[in-house]
Amino acid sequence: MNGIEEKIRRRLFELQDLKYKEFASKLMPTVNPDTVIGVRTPDLRKLAREFSKTPEALEFLKILPHAYYEENNLHGFLIETIKEYEGAVAAVEEFLPYIDNWATCDLISPKIFKKHLPELYEKINVWLISGRTYTVRFGIGMLMSFYLDDSFRTEMLELVAATRSDEYYVNMMIAWYFATALAKQYEASLPYIQEQRLEKWTHNKTIQKAIESYRISDEAKAYLRTLKVK
Repeated sequence: MNGIEEKIRRRLFELQDLKYKEFASKLMPTVNPDTVIGVRTPDLRKLAREFSKTPEALEFLKILPHAYYEENNLHGFLIETIKEYEGAVAAVEEFLPYIDNWATCDLISPKIFKKHLPELYEKINVWLISGRTYTVRFGIGMLMSFYLDDSFRTEMLELVAATRSDEYYVNMMIAWYFATALAKQYEASLPYIQEQRLEKWTHNKTIQKAIESYRISDEAKAYLRTLKVK
């Protein structure tokens, strides 16, 4: 362990909350509880903001794999502070193979990506066929975050619908994506449900999530209920 890693780890243990450790561990069955320190997200974000202003931050990003869940999350938050697109996307690509849980995967959303959507879309196409659970999940998450408003194209629905996986955390993200698409691009995404273009579990989970959404009308919810697959 080098000096930077030691310094960061010491800081993380100073912020430890054992009750939160117990709570967080239950939400992440894929993560060994011994690797969870128990640092609340606002504290971790604050530490990332502080640390990002030091030259050591870039050194920390080169240290992979990390031993602790919070070190991974700190890594993700530090990537978000990178101000140029090429640097941010390179850091993401380097980190993605080391992500081992949904929470770390879902927290990374570099603001700089918004200004480079055409280039990012090319990357997403590659991530979706990587075969790695959290790389695929991250790619779908990016489509959900950045491409369901002004940058939306119907081909994106096709891209996600064509993604097939036995992994719960990929299928859950597909369902989340389509539920959000139903809220934001109802006319374009509805045929995917009507024509049962998703796998049965994902199809029904999409409908469940859409029905729970406050952004979808009661009339649309009533209709979606009729489309559940028995």
